[in-house]
Amino acid sequence: MNSDSRMDGFLPVNVAILTVSDTRSFNDDKSGDLLENRAVAAGHCVVARHIVRDQLERIVDTLTKWSARLDIDVIISTGGTGLTGRDITVEAHKAVYDKEISAFGTMFTIVSMEKIGTSAVQSRACAGVANGTYCFALPGSPGACADAWDRILQPQFDVAHKPCNFVEIMPRLNEHLSGKSPLV
Repeated sequence: MNSDSRMDGFLPVNVAILTVSDTRSFNDDKSGDLLENRAVAAGHCVVARHIVRDQLERIVDTLTKWSARLDIDVIISTGGTGLTGRDITVEAHKAVYDKEISAFGTMFTIVSMEKIGTSAVQSRACAGVANGTYCFALPGSPGACADAWDRILQPQFDVAHKPCNFVEIMPRLNEHLSGKSPLV
């Protein structure tokens, strides 16, 4: 989390965006562009952005390296969450999670159903925490990324969002590594 804060109490987070695609480049990465623009417009800092091919090892490697970086609070990937043989982003994410945020997939499905009806069943969007870093796997569609950002992520990455939000618990995501029990 960026140590700077605004007068209104807003706390910007550092975001990394990973596009998973065999065909995209920075010239035509509409979903990556959308996520970067939305994050910056909300007051957050995009500190890394990369495109990797649909290869499990490359995705896991990037997620592992980025989640170990102290300057990254949130990783958002786009692409590879569908049902085809090349869609392995979810498996890569789950390989690095310390904890899964299982309600994210449910919430994303609810939001998606409002727009695309029963076709929402084909998405396997997921989220978790790895090394104290939030990780989100979104579909490759710009519309799906906009829905996820606008309806779920943007509110949760605003410390003023009540009754609770992701930002306020960020300092405690790795408390199990301190050797102290939070219950003592």
